[in-house]
Amino acid sequence: MSVICGGVLTAAAFGAVLTSRADDWAPFSLVGLLFVLASGSELLNVEIRDLRLSGSFVAFVLAMALLGPAPAAALMTACILLDCAVSSNSFDRKLGNVTTFATVGLAGGLAMQALIGDFDTRSGDPLWFAAAVFGVFMGANTLNFLMVAGHAHFGFEVPVRALARSFVTALPSQFATALLTSGVAFTYGHLGMGSIGLAAVILFVFLYIVRTSVQAQERGEELTQRTRELASLQMGLLSTVLQTLSMRDAMTARHSAAVARYSREVAGILGCDEREQDLIHTAALLHDIGKFILPDSVLFANRKLTNDEWELIKLHPEQGAKLVERIEGYGPVAEIVLHHHEKYAGGGYPAGIGGEEIPLGARILSVADTYDVMTARDSYRRPVSSEAALAELRRVAGTQLDPKVVEAFERMILEKRVAFSHTDEADFEHELAFERRVIDYARPRLSTAA
Repeated sequence: MSVICGGVLTAAAFGAVLTSRADDWAPFSLVGLLFVLASGSELLNVEIRDLRLSGSFVAFVLAMALLGPAPAAALMTACILLDCAVSSNSFDRKLGNVTTFATVGLAGGLAMQALIGDFDTRSGDPLWFAAAVFGVFMGANTLNFLMVAGHAHFGFEVPVRALARSFVTALPSQFATALLTSGVAFTYGHLGMGSIGLAAVILFVFLYIVRTSVQAQERGEELTQRTRELASLQMGLLSTVLQTLSMRDAMTARHSAAVARYSREVAGILGCDEREQDLIHTAALLHDIGKFILPDSVLFANRKLTNDEWELIKLHPEQGAKLVERIEGYGPVAEIVLHHHEKYAGGGYPAGIGGEEIPLGARILSVADTYDVMTARDSYRRPVSSEAALAELRRVAGTQLDPKVVEAFERMILEKRVAFSHTDEADFEHELAFERRVIDYARPRLSTAA
């Protein structure tokens, strides 16, 4: 491949020498301005995924149109040699790039000469000149792609489909750049090099904005990744605590999962949005996490508890809330955990508040908690039927439980047939939903960062 590139490059160099005319390099200030525009655009190039955005092709095509084949080839070669000097590409890639730029510059210049001949930019038809510039831009861009793609495919076995996809993706931006270039050519007869200076300002501002936007996007993606990692860490610790609770007391852990399922459904019936449902579901999963403070003699007691032991049990909402509120953004969850043993008529614990002073999530949890304790097998109560449990909920509605929540809960059981299997490991794992919980936990932070 290097031999072929060397041969093509040599032919392009001879072609440039043979077609070069002294007039092509005048005014020399135009050559210098186009070189500054091209090299400056290359320095400000923006890489998005596998695409490289640069305004240098504007300068290259203007050189083809306003100077000639030899200056265009020389300008493109000089710019790519600068790029080769700072890049870490292999020699074969650098040689391929130099060959491509020299050949495209020469071919584009010759095509421009064939279209316009010795065109006078001051007296000729500017529309025809602009149209020719647009056509040469698109043709030179296509030739550039074909040579780069051929070198990448045959020299480095890059799939043709992937190369074609990149070309098609870049076409809209190339089309817009071609319009800008033809616009500069259209005004050149009236403004002279001022039109090129204006184009340079527009290009540099555009590239700066795009570059800044891409960097902001990359920082955002990095922030997203780090936030997900932090969320994964914190939620992983929380999940580990739940799993540990499951190993110590599988009944309590599965009870929490059951309460979580019921609570989410009831929250939906009561008109809570998806975010509120998730919050209440999470609080339900964690509502008994404070039971870690209980010794085995109390947690697994199959006897009547002493007054002191009951006072110890009453501490678990506060202890659970303290644990949960340590997680950033989980304050509302901790509040629900704290109040899930309050009574609707007042007199519950730990705060003794009543009615709508109790957070809605805590009122929902209280109903779901009471129902599951009655219907699931545990260490101190025989399970009762669903019908008997619903009757008991209705009996204590208005004193212990919120009547509206009880009504919604009954509709959920009787109409939606929601249930939880305490013996099914899949039901437990489904309620934990660790991966989704990490994403949900990360989302508020990401919104704030944006």
